[in-house]
Amino acid sequence: MPIQRLHTNQRMSQVVVHNGTVYLAGQVGEDMTAGIAQQTRETLASIEHLLREAGSDKTQILSVTIYLKDIEADFAGMNEVWDQWLPQGTAPARATVQAPLCEPEILVELSVIAALK
Repeated sequence: MPIQRLHTNQRMSQVVVHNGTVYLAGQVGEDMTAGIAQQTRETLASIEHLLREAGSDKTQILSVTIYLKDIEADFAGMNEVWDQWLPQGTAPARATVQAPLCEPEILVELSVIAALK
């Protein structure tokens, strides 16, 4: 079965599709000056766009890992946006961890695995 890679550079691909599964690289928002709610909204919009491009959507998410810069300060704000975004009955397996992220302004990063539609 072939491997499809989208938005690839020397270091990584933003999307890899293989054997009916879509793997997204860690996604972050665009406005690094924004708070947790806006960064989460932008990140989820990026995820939706990439999943659609790969032939999937947010209802097909199997697993997500959420990385927060400060879990104590940002967990509730991220969850508020997440809960509004995710359709009822489609909750994936999920882990949320605190982690130092690649840029100090990044508050949230999400890594997603989804099934193709």
